[in-house]
Amino acid sequence: MTLKREPAQLVSFVDQYCSFFQDLFADDVRNYECFKYLHLGLISELPRKSLPAIARAVGLEDGQPLHHFIAQARWDVTDFRARRLERIKKVLYGRTIILCIDETGDRKKGETTDYVARQYIGNLGKIDNGIVSVNAYAVVDGITFPLLFKVYKPKTRLRKGEKYKTKPELAVEIIGELKQLGIKFSVVLADSLYGESSDFIGGLAEFKLKYVLAIRSDHGMWMPAEQKIWSTAWKEFDRLFFNGEKELRYITEVVYGVRRDVRYYLITTDKEKRPADSTWFVMTNLEGNIVKQIGNTYGMRTWIEYGFKQCKDELGWADYRLTDYASIERWWEIVSSVYLMVSLQTETFKDKRISKAAGQSKYREHKWWGSGKGWKNVLNNLRLIIQPFIYLCLITPWLEVFTVEGLREGFLTLITFMNGYRGFYP
Repeated sequence: MTLKREPAQLVSFVDQYCSFFQDLFADDVRNYECFKYLHLGLISELPRKSLPAIARAVGLEDGQPLHHFIAQARWDVTDFRARRLERIKKVLYGRTIILCIDETGDRKKGETTDYVARQYIGNLGKIDNGIVSVNAYAVVDGITFPLLFKVYKPKTRLRKGEKYKTKPELAVEIIGELKQLGIKFSVVLADSLYGESSDFIGGLAEFKLKYVLAIRSDHGMWMPAEQKIWSTAWKEFDRLFFNGEKELRYITEVVYGVRRDVRYYLITTDKEKRPADSTWFVMTNLEGNIVKQIGNTYGMRTWIEYGFKQCKDELGWADYRLTDYASIERWWEIVSSVYLMVSLQTETFKDKRISKAAGQSKYREHKWWGSGKGWKNVLNNLRLIIQPFIYLCLITPWLEVFTVEGLREGFLTLITFMNGYRGFYP
């Protein structure tokens, strides 16, 4: 009889987080180890998160076990997603979130990859060959983390039995699923693709949600012949960023005849020139005196959208070499999980009692340890914690060629110190 072995230990804060999902991989300890290896490799400083590169960084002979885990291993991506969302709901403690809806696209060559077609790729700002997904992510106190995504299936790439759905229709489905989970939104933010969609606006109305949506500058509306479009006087306001910085902006309300429940605003950094890249036309059903609120609320979307893209780029969202969507979906779910793992280490979520515990402050003495509160700063600090483990894995092949007395033992001692760093997981 073969006894079931314990999974390999990596770095403590990664092991801590991954333990919440361990029972989902109970059938094969090797699958659970690959799950942990990916979490470790994806937060590393590797410029490209290919499976062979991750394998070398975490001490595997090659990337085949990781590829098998993503493409062939027996584990249910639906169960994993449900567990990740369950963790999110618990750490929110009933707090409301700002919900951002956006699509992201990645250039992919050829037509062998599922749902790749010539289509508009927002990241590139043009039509190209690629794959697109609609994403929903949460914002809490300036920290983002992914919630759900759905791949967009172009009409030309539909499989037999699949029904075509627009991006706004996919977004409404996502919002409905999140509401069923009991996640509460204070406001929904989205760009003009959704702001100009009657399906999307109708879905928000059905869910009785508040929103701030971008619309096109030539947005039209039916009005009686005697009514005209008019604007209020420009007002100045400070666009407040989460990092404490401010930027002067201008706002005016655009009224189509008479004010209605849905109101329209023009926001810009220059009221005379109205530069295209820093001028926004938005509509909202927020109530009350919202002149200052509306500018900062929608501005949050554009600022966080950029940050969210940077975060995905850091974690290798588009670095996969997979062609079937079932495998791509698994990859994206793992990246979303790693993203959440990092977000949970921010000031927004961490338990301050743990952060002040004996020994935790020692790590801050590292000359490169950042004191900022942003997501990227937290990621950089976590990368310092995993450095000894990653570097030992990378240098081990040389230690098999040349003998360097005490080097491996020194690394192992340093790794032991790093394992004293505790993650913050409510």
